[in-house]
Amino acid sequence: MAGLTIWMDGEFVPENEATVSVFDHGLLYGDGVFEGIRAYDGVVFKLEEHIDRLYKSAKVMKLDIPLSQREMVEAVLETCRENDISSGYIRLVVTRGVGDLGLDPDKCSTPTIFIIAADIVLYPEEAYQKGLKLVTVPTRRNQAEALNPRVKSLNYLNNIMAKMEARQAGMQEGIILNESGYVVECTGDNIFIVEPGKVLRTPPPYMGALEGITRETLMEVARDGGFKVREEPLNRYDLYVADECFVTGTAAEVLPVVEIDGRLISGGKPGPSAGKLIEEFRRRAASEGAKI
Repeated sequence: MAGLTIWMDGEFVPENEATVSVFDHGLLYGDGVFEGIRAYDGVVFKLEEHIDRLYKSAKVMKLDIPLSQREMVEAVLETCRENDISSGYIRLVVTRGVGDLGLDPDKCSTPTIFIIAADIVLYPEEAYQKGLKLVTVPTRRNQAEALNPRVKSLNYLNNIMAKMEARQAGMQEGIILNESGYVVECTGDNIFIVEPGKVLRTPPPYMGALEGITRETLMEVARDGGFKVREEPLNRYDLYVADECFVTGTAAEVLPVVEIDGRLISGGKPGPSAGKLIEEFRRRAASEGAKI
């Protein structure tokens, strides 16, 4: 990642000069919001949808972003151009800004905004060919009444703890349950299962899942492909007996799952539905969005 240029509060600076104050409340308290965004062949996929989600998250937190949504869209595109990024990953972060050592957000006068455009490889290509193995982790999802999962905040400790437990079990990804034992999502991805009759099921946001942009797109792709798409509660039994399973996310795209808690899914190999959905998703991803 050497040599990147970072958009930092309205200016482009070399990455080694792109710094955040130790008094920034994003650093001190996780007080801020972010978006992970993908670019494909000169198109930033669903950029306006990502920006809209960012501003909704900020509104819930009473975090006033000093740029219009249109200005933020252009800042993202400018960052891609500045770094000669045609295909890659974009991280957009807005923190509460510099304050004091207390919690009071009113002590932070101006938000800090930075945008990074770079390359990313979350999973090896082999995972897309052979499929992913998952394990259910002990850490439960935070209650929505405590920290609403629809707010994509900088407070990711819940997910990080779950990721650590998945890695300790020898897996790259883990399944998180809510306090009632229902499936929510994975540590960084949404989860889907395929059942007989071309039925596609995924946990609804009110169970504790993030309303993923890739998730929404995949549901559109599935409906267009003749699937009956249902957002409804899932438990581990539903996962274990599913015909197919896959996860979705901005960085992961669509990734088939072949084993959950030692139970083989679709015979231990990627199923046919996942392959078709992945192909159509990638076709759309290269055309739906803002041109760099």
